[in-house]
Amino acid sequence: MKVPALLALTRLATLVSATPVAPALPRPLPQIHPLRARQDNGTNSTAPCAQVSQAIYSHEWPPYQTHIPAKIAYDCITSVPLNVSSAKTLLSEIPELLEWQSTLKALADPPAEYVEKVQPAVDLLGGLQTIAAQIDDGKIATEYDFGWTLYTLLQSAHDGHLYFVPDSVGNIFTWGRTVPLVSVSDDGSQLPAVFAFADVLGMQFKNISYTPSPVVEIDGVGATEFLEGTSQYGSLQDRDALYNNMFYGLAQIALGGEGSVTGAFTGGGRGRYVYPGPTTTLKFANGTTHVMENYANVLTSFRNIENGEQLAAKNFYYGSVDATSAMTEAEAAAAAPAAATTPATPGYPSPVDSGAAGAIKGYYIQGSGYEDVAVLQLLDFVSVDQYEEDFQATSKRFFAKAAADGKTKLILDVQANGGGTILQGYDLFKQLFPSIDPYGANRFRYSEAVDLIGQSISSFASSAPRGSTSNTTILSAQATWFDYHNDMTVDGKPFTSWNEKVGPVEVNGDKYTTLARWNLSDVLIERSAGINITGYGPLANVTGPPKFKPENIVLLSDGYCASTCTIFSEFLTKQAGVKTIALGGRSNRNQIQAIGGVKGVNNYGWSYLTSQAALAIRVAPPALQAKLNATKLATTYRTSSLFSRTATPPGVNVRDGLALNDTSGVALQFKYEEADCRLYYTPEMTIDASATWKAAADAQWGSSGKCVGKSGYGGDGKGESEVAVATAKLNTGRVKVSHAVALQKYEEFERSFSLETISKKQRTGYMLP
Repeated sequence: MKVPALLALTRLATLVSATPVAPALPRPLPQIHPLRARQDNGTNSTAPCAQVSQAIYSHEWPPYQTHIPAKIAYDCITSVPLNVSSAKTLLSEIPELLEWQSTLKALADPPAEYVEKVQPAVDLLGGLQTIAAQIDDGKIATEYDFGWTLYTLLQSAHDGHLYFVPDSVGNIFTWGRTVPLVSVSDDGSQLPAVFAFADVLGMQFKNISYTPSPVVEIDGVGATEFLEGTSQYGSLQDRDALYNNMFYGLAQIALGGEGSVTGAFTGGGRGRYVYPGPTTTLKFANGTTHVMENYANVLTSFRNIENGEQLAAKNFYYGSVDATSAMTEAEAAAAAPAAATTPATPGYPSPVDSGAAGAIKGYYIQGSGYEDVAVLQLLDFVSVDQYEEDFQATSKRFFAKAAADGKTKLILDVQANGGGTILQGYDLFKQLFPSIDPYGANRFRYSEAVDLIGQSISSFASSAPRGSTSNTTILSAQATWFDYHNDMTVDGKPFTSWNEKVGPVEVNGDKYTTLARWNLSDVLIERSAGINITGYGPLANVTGPPKFKPENIVLLSDGYCASTCTIFSEFLTKQAGVKTIALGGRSNRNQIQAIGGVKGVNNYGWSYLTSQAALAIRVAPPALQAKLNATKLATTYRTSSLFSRTATPPGVNVRDGLALNDTSGVALQFKYEEADCRLYYTPEMTIDASATWKAAADAQWGSSGKCVGKSGYGGDGKGESEVAVATAKLNTGRVKVSHAVALQKYEEFERSFSLETISKKQRTGYMLP
């Protein structure tokens, strides 16, 4: 039961000094009601799944418990025996999905710098064979063991567009802890240390009588070592970005349930799929400890469930699902509009402008020395049709107002930005730099499926003038990548045929399609973007100088920037010369990347791929149709366990991004690029976004910036090998506010503790959390 806020504030001063974690813990385990469940007929079973049922329905009336002790949930899910034939079928069908993964072969043999600084190589197809062998050897005997092994294999690609969550991992339970953490430097120069966020809150609002002590061990392992290791289960590729994502962050909270909420450590984002054990023990530098009972979030009904077999019968479908029905369900979920109300955003001032359900907001920084600085916060690039025009209009309004108000400097805050509509990234760049033509070269991985679908759809799309037919099927075909008229060569010329576009071209040991670029003047561009692009087509007359000089713009990132966000950042940094600032990172003085998410430039869901295969078969001329019907496009693509055995429809990254003037052929996904400046988080920055923006402005344009190590413009010059002082404590009494304001602020943060990442969320063009 949640402790009331006023009582929590009182206890911060009285109880926490013994164990430096505030008792007003987020998402506490509900008390189990002593009344027996109506379904148990007077007896309580000791079988794990029966215990789950009893824990959920221990009340005689709703609301029932949705958070239960993690241990009984884990014992339940691991009691479901493996259906070997279904598992083997799934393993045999996954390669059909993976052949669309643009980096499939490169992942098995990535560049040496990527292996050294980012992630190790992974052979996904070989890994599937290993899992099959483990099943044959009896080493994998339960559905959960199978699902978890498969999930971690595909997750090890560290590609946020490659999304595959087996049913046993994401359909029954997700997991969580009750104490969010932060990693902060006391003064912005000392090495950061890990603290309980409740301690930081208490310290900031002067409600504690002790000096907060850092967490030094988690479950007997050094805190930073534990968190670095656990962070590897995340979707990002960069290790410093993964580390940041373990912690409470204001931008993730601002996303509501569509973000990593209170951090992967507490079960936010991909952390919700990682079983944390029955309990977690935090040991503090002052010698005190805190033991929390971990919990499971129940995602399905357990009515009349007594054992693993019954759970499987009700929740696991071992057959195949028709692609048409699965596609319809997935598309309906993806098309559902996001909530019109913006989630509560503790730690942020009132915006000057806001749009697209809070995805984009404009701010001014209050305080002496920041009068000429504007901030554009980009939580994502939307991916919902009803917000596309609003997103574009909001940035236009804000830039005009900022200019009128004398703002000459701009911070582009992309913390927590997982992407969105591809061409929104193009448009925003063109608004800022009207005279620069964004490059954006891209390619697919070549396969027979790509070629055959493109042959059919390109032929069909050519049956009517582009964009001037009332036939919606033809229009839809003309707006897909599989119509060669849809884009252009890297030289800005139209492709003359499908064969010219598809190639294949052999690069670094794999085959790809010919490099292409978006034709931003295409008459059907609105069908891809939901908007016309600034500077092209109907908006071709939008010209002029940059909205801000490149040296007066800085891109501010916590490393989460992914998908469309990386496209936008590539244009800014490579073509316009904009500088970057990276926040946080592991506890060292190394330079780090600002962009740590997937740098692939397009993801397709399996439902979309199967729909394109079905369309290709339906509209193909007779000879080609016969050829298509002789392939897996007419079998595996039509009925597949890829739908029935996953918690959320899976997807892959289909397009690589390639850098301007780069002849190596190496996708941007494998490029390591350090930020121009690195800043540590301070305690103030965890509760006040303005503190972060001021630190960024100081680093970019001031004389008091605290860029770490060799990075930045005002760096202290200390090399990464030099021993630095670590944060050993946090100084108290930092913020001067009244008791009433302290209570209000604390309650705002307390409400955010109940946020959880939405399961089974569908969003196109977006790295799902």
